[in-house]
Amino acid sequence: MDFSSVDDLKSLILRSKASSRKRLGESAELAYKFEPHSSYSSPSARSCLAISSMAILVADLVTRGTSLVPSHFVRPLSDRPNLKQAAAVDSSFPLIDLQGLHGPNRAQVLNDIHQASVNDGFFLVKNHGIADSVMNDMMEISRRFFRLPESERLKSYSEDPTKTVRLSTSFNVKKEKVSNWRDYLRLHCYTLEDYVQHWPSQPSNFRKITSEYCTKVRELALALLEALSEGLGLLPDYMDKALGKQGQHMAINYYPPCPEPELTYGLPGHTDPNALTVLLQDDVPGLQVLRDGKWVQVNPIPKALVINIGDQIQVLSNGVYKSVLHRAVVNTDKERISIPTFYCPSPDAVIRPAAQLVNDQHPPLYRSYTYSEFYEKFWDHGLQSQSCVDNFLV
Repeated sequence: MDFSSVDDLKSLILRSKASSRKRLGESAELAYKFEPHSSYSSPSARSCLAISSMAILVADLVTRGTSLVPSHFVRPLSDRPNLKQAAAVDSSFPLIDLQGLHGPNRAQVLNDIHQASVNDGFFLVKNHGIADSVMNDMMEISRRFFRLPESERLKSYSEDPTKTVRLSTSFNVKKEKVSNWRDYLRLHCYTLEDYVQHWPSQPSNFRKITSEYCTKVRELALALLEALSEGLGLLPDYMDKALGKQGQHMAINYYPPCPEPELTYGLPGHTDPNALTVLLQDDVPGLQVLRDGKWVQVNPIPKALVINIGDQIQVLSNGVYKSVLHRAVVNTDKERISIPTFYCPSPDAVIRPAAQLVNDQHPPLYRSYTYSEFYEKFWDHGLQSQSCVDNFLV
């Protein structure tokens, strides 16, 4: 999509308003019990507010000024974040030093990774081989992208999930009834030479900085896949081979400040459909993980990366490793940027529990399937509290 004039941009926004009216009307029914003193306290009034201030991206809605969350972002009462509850829970997650992964302490590091993947499905790593300068540059270029003029950013906008480069908002805008307070730039990253020329050309150095970061994250992901395989008693290259010709995707998530964060999510609870996720985040808290039935905040640690097990590794491990529910919440004061890298199987990879982990005492928990079959169901399924992987139980 390219804009040759301001009129082109206005035309797109007007089309977006028209196509959104039906969705706004439906979601208004979910927006109830608001503050009685507000002049926009009724669902219909919030819906009118949403249409009158319509912007394609959340960032531009915030820039134009809004003191309320428009109706199509408002969750029903039964599905709203309890922000105070999560903040009060102990949020310590394993922090694993990867410096010993290739030295005499390898066995201890492998055990630490194994235990974290069994018990939490989430852990943090330090001394991971990605230089501070590379991470800082990646975070800064991401921030600069979302501060570009609206017309420049919207050159990358698309609602087509098959596109290898696309700027979008929420999650699946064509199907969801309630939107999420998030914009994101989605990039395919591997192999780089196949995709980098299609990435945004602005800000300057975006392609160079992002390429360097993607390359280093891939090295880390491969090392972690090897460690996870060994932790299960499998050959070091088992998961690498099981995933076929792997894919690597990145999402640069932008969560603007939100006037009423208690009514909506950056992203609701979900598990990741891929194999492994490596997350770079800024210093603003927002990531929460469901642990023992309670939402627990994952506090950012300088220089550390967050690792979480995806659905495909849960299946390959026959349920030994856990892909757990997590979500993103927003706040009133600060923007937040998070950059997850999703390490994925190839679409034609056949995913099934490793034969070495299946016996009479441990029968297979999941049927075999191709990753393309899984991802199609995930995309249709949307971000829900029930994991998509449950659809593939034996």
